[in-house]
Amino acid sequence: MLQQRTLKSLTRAVGVGLHSGQRVELTLRPAPVDTGIVFRRVDLAHPVDIPVNAMAVCDTRMASTISPGGDPGLAKVNTIEHLMSACAGLGLDNLIVDITAEEVPILDGSSAAFVYLLQSAGIELQKAPKRFIKVNKPVEVREGEGRTLKWARLDPYHGYKLAFEIDFDHPAVDQTGQRVEFDFGSGQYKRDIARARTFGFAKDFEVMRSRGLGLGGSMDNAIVIDDHRVLNSDGLRYDDEFVKHKILDAIGDLYVVGRPLLAAYSAYKSGHAMNNVLLRALLADPSAYEIVTFDDEAEAPKGMAELAPAW
Repeated sequence: MLQQRTLKSLTRAVGVGLHSGQRVELTLRPAPVDTGIVFRRVDLAHPVDIPVNAMAVCDTRMASTISPGGDPGLAKVNTIEHLMSACAGLGLDNLIVDITAEEVPILDGSSAAFVYLLQSAGIELQKAPKRFIKVNKPVEVREGEGRTLKWARLDPYHGYKLAFEIDFDHPAVDQTGQRVEFDFGSGQYKRDIARARTFGFAKDFEVMRSRGLGLGGSMDNAIVIDDHRVLNSDGLRYDDEFVKHKILDAIGDLYVVGRPLLAAYSAYKSGHAMNNVLLRALLADPSAYEIVTFDDEAEAPKGMAELAPAW
């Protein structure tokens, strides 16, 4: 049987929120089978649990934000996508995330630090079958046309792979890879995706700060670009780091569906909002998917049964 996974022990991290600039503490705890991933706002007078699911997403303007039932008037947790991406990359099903503020810390701007934290706690197999969402027919969402066109799509696939293409029309981005494909069957999420950092344009950071956003952003946790070049002294971690970060984000955005997908995801200029619209379109059509388990691990897609090696 392909089993569910949680942590062996708890682990902690401290950092700042990218947008709030607030100091925030995370405590990542093991959770029982079928719990899913739950964020718990422990800084409130009465702690609030926010189970992660596609309908809990209440804001996608700067990041993926969740609240109970997706109600924007209730307690929120912002910028969950990098931690969710790490959970997907390690195949974690059940986790409690205690958080002392409204925003997940940005750490180094990628998911690598979260991968390290989770692996340092150890991954434990649980006595329950791992449940996947198997996509049975194509689901696509589109927006705009011509230069404004963007789209995202899920197709049936025995495994999980992603393809993403960007088009920023910027000299620093144009000279890097614009399109990347990644297959989870490779078992190389940590090596090939996890270290890709979030990025932004210097002029946009100035505008955001004038609006009280991006207060925790720096070259320690983001790639910063001016009109012509990358400003970070250490350059890029990957030749195609920009588009790889979009894949990293998409992995996190799609994992809010609550279970790992068996599908081929492809997208052009998609983002947090469109990724969530795609999930909702999938869930709105019961004929488009089914929940599956694997009694025999040998029948599972390549890479799904192996535990990631120690960092």
